[in-house]
Parts: sequence; structure tokens; C-alpha cells
Amino acid sequence: MKNNNKLTGVKEIARLADVSIATVDRVLHNRPGVSAKTKSKIEAIIKQLNYSPNILASRLASGKIFHLAVLIPKSSDRTDFWDAPLKGIERAAEEISRYGVRVAYYFFDLNNEDSFVSSADSILKEKKLDGVLMAPSFVSKSIRFVQRCKEKKIPFVFIDSNVEEAESLSYIGPPLFESGFLGARLCVLGMHRSDKVLFVTISREGSSYNYSRIEAGFKFFFFENDLHHEMIKLDIEDTERNSVFSNLEKAFSKYPDIEAIFVTNSRVFSVAQFLELKNYSKIHLVGYDFSQENQKYLKKGMINFLICHKPEEQGYKGLMSLYHHLALKLKVDQTYYMPIDIVTRENQDFYR
Repeated sequence: MKNNNKLTGVKEIARLADVSIATVDRVLHNRPGVSAKTKSKIEAIIKQLNYSPNILASRLASGKIFHLAVLIPKSSDRTDFWDAPLKGIERAAEEISRYGVRVAYYFFDLNNEDSFVSSADSILKEKKLDGVLMAPSFVSKSIRFVQRCKEKKIPFVFIDSNVEEAESLSYIGPPLFESGFLGARLCVLGMHRSDKVLFVTISREGSSYNYSRIEAGFKFFFFENDLHHEMIKLDIEDTERNSVFSNLEKAFSKYPDIEAIFVTNSRVFSVAQFLELKNYSKIHLVGYDFSQENQKYLKKGMINFLICHKPEEQGYKGLMSLYHHLALKLKVDQTYYMPIDIVTRENQDFYR
């Protein structure tokens, strides 16, 4: 049993340091073949875990069970984006299940605020609850929910979008301002004939805090580069196809010389469908996320650029952050920004 506990600790150190077990073993036995930077990182983790005997062995011996809840949108026929974070969450849940962590899943409909409230209420009714990983898609309802969590002293982690005033244990997701800034840069690459760019948000939440941060970054690119482009803002709160098409039709009727479109979320494929139907092949289209529908229109050339923030890793790291905080008493990053990737027709087959 003693050897098993030791091996468990080595595995955990290797996972936290993102190195092999053999590398950890070299450091533990002071053998050569490890860079100074990697060695320093491993030694810091060993110190944090109080390894020798390690904290994981003590945890396993205690038999304590941690109960975590996951509250995220379910995928729909309008967007499959949330399949990726769920995959990351499930991967993390499988890894830490051996350490006495149980994960319960609660889903809600992005087009139905009541479904969020219902799932959130179900979580709060749980007798055993140690932490929550969630996407605060409905801001006001999310604030109300996390206030209840605070009253119960239940830590919570946000993924994909943030609500700063809620003061979560950690936010893991995109740097929204910088992401919007990049979006403007990518739009300008396709603007040669006019100065009009359509800035589209397709969400029942409308211009929430997160979309406003993207918008601020988008506008700042033009300001910083002294570009006098006309940004036409279009908020579409009814995400049904007919509503999206109708709103876009009105925008093009009023501004027929629109040359570029920036969509602030994963529903960029809805705009691509409209452009394809209208045979607007020269419109430069930029949006977010490597969803299946978006990939299809990227390959067709209807979408020019997709900005991606590794959603699977957001889910994985989000659940791991709760685990590290609760079970290992490790300090977690209050804000952990994901990298900003640009996916094109040319590199999409190689993007993971």
C-alpha cells in the first residue's frame, strides 16, 4: 500500500507539472536529464503538495468524498459549441474520480432563461455540494445563483464568460477585449471597397458585459490605428434562423455596401448560411469557435477566419481548478486566459 500511495503522488505531480512520471522520478532522485526550469517547476509542486508523505496518500486514506456540480448549456441544433467544454470536463472528472471526487451534471437551454434557473435551483437543493463549475450565460440569474453559493460557502469557477462583480474563485476563458481587438484586425484584412463593417451579436442576452468587452476591443483597434471605418451594430436576440435572416436582410437593405461582418459568438454559421443563400460571396466574415457548423462554412470559404479559445481545455482546467482548491489546497489562478487561436480554411484540418 505504501508503494501504491507513492506512485499515486508521483502521477499527480507529473500531471500538475505536465511532464512524464520518469521526469518526476529523476527530480526526486536527483538524477540528470531535466532542465533547470522544469526541475524548479516540479520542486515547487512537490513543496506545495507536501510530498513525503504526500498529501494525496493522506487524502486517499481519509476516504473523504468531494461533490462537484457542473452547470453549462446543452448543445442544440443551433450550436454544438458546448460539446467541447463538456468533453474536457468529462476527461477531468474521469481522472480525479479515483481521488474521491464525484461530479453531477446540470444543463440548461441557452434560449430559455427559466431552464437555467431550474437547473441552478436543483443544484442548491443538493445536500452535499462542495463546488460548482459553471458558464454564467444569463448574467443576472447567474449573479443571484452565486450569491446563494457564497452564503453556503461553496466556491465556484466560471468558464467561457466572466462576471467580474461575482468574484469567482477562478475565471477560465478568453481575454475578451484582446479577442475583439483581433477580430477588428481580421475584418480589416478583407476591407478594400468600402468602410462599413457589420458587428453582429446573436444571443438572447443581447449586449451583455462579455459582448461589450469584445465590442470595446473591436472599436479600440480602429481608434489606435486611426481608421475611420463605420461600425454598424446589430443585436439579434431571437436566435431562430428566420429571425437572423430577417435582421440581416434589413441591415443589407439599409447598408448595401457592407464589406465585412464580425460575429461575436459561435453562431457565425447562421450569418454564413444567409450569405450563401443570397450569394454574397465577397463579404468578409469573421467569428468565433471551431464548432462543426462553423467548420463546414469555413471549408466552403463562406467564413474567412474563426477565433478560437480552446473550449475543451477550458472545461478541463475549470474542473481541475476546483479539485486543486478543495482537495489539494493549492492556490489557483483567479484569472486564467486561454490562448487566442486563428483558424482558417487552410489550417483547419490540422487544428485540434
